[in-house]
Amino acid sequence: MGRLRGGAATAAVVMLAVAGCTELQTDGSSGAENTGGGGAALAAAKSLTVKGRAPKTGYARDRFGTAWADTDSNSCDTRDDILQRDLKDVKFTDGDCKVSYGLLEPDPYSGKDITYRRGRSQVDIDHIVALSDAWQKGAKYWDAGKRIALANDPLNLIAVDASTNRGKGDGDTATWLPPDKSYRCAYVAAQVAVKKKYGLWVTASEQAAMKKVLVACPNQKLPSGGNPTKAPERFHAR
Repeated sequence: MGRLRGGAATAAVVMLAVAGCTELQTDGSSGAENTGGGGAALAAAKSLTVKGRAPKTGYARDRFGTAWADTDSNSCDTRDDILQRDLKDVKFTDGDCKVSYGLLEPDPYSGKDITYRRGRSQVDIDHIVALSDAWQKGAKYWDAGKRIALANDPLNLIAVDASTNRGKGDGDTATWLPPDKSYRCAYVAAQVAVKKKYGLWVTASEQAAMKKVLVACPNQKLPSGGNPTKAPERFHAR
């Protein structure tokens, strides 16, 4: 991901890309008539491999590399890249990399407007597919490069309200959804996109929960893009 600037236009483009340009209503639907069909996101959810959850044994955050590595070589770490992408009115401490201030308007998970100030834990960068969840659904068997790629892929990252995010923990769609119902279709579509891109499996209850959400928004598109699924070789050593 190249160096980005904060601003309303950038944030709007990002949110539309994640939401698949679908106008969402407060009940999580798209406003389109629900005919029982399905869009790209629902079709992708149905195509995911279904298996049981593997044990969490062996999981640690550092199995996915150093937090917020600069995998795209733009001289900014991943956390600051995402803050620049998702916040409005961004200000910096050192030119155009370390974000010192910005507005999250609105937070996609809670719907609240939040002010970000560096050093205060009001905004988190969430892994849409939690790393622990990924570990238990395939990532345990990957090489280091693929795990590092997942942890730093913009497709799997979003700036959100810290307190709401901490309530999510490492939950999947079956156990946690954003409190703001208008964002649920986009959120689930993003989880599906990440799991499909990286070949992660889902549990039966997780897939059922994904389909339950996405059937209510049959025009929901599947987000795409982000980084390659293999981090540069220099990040692979452990």
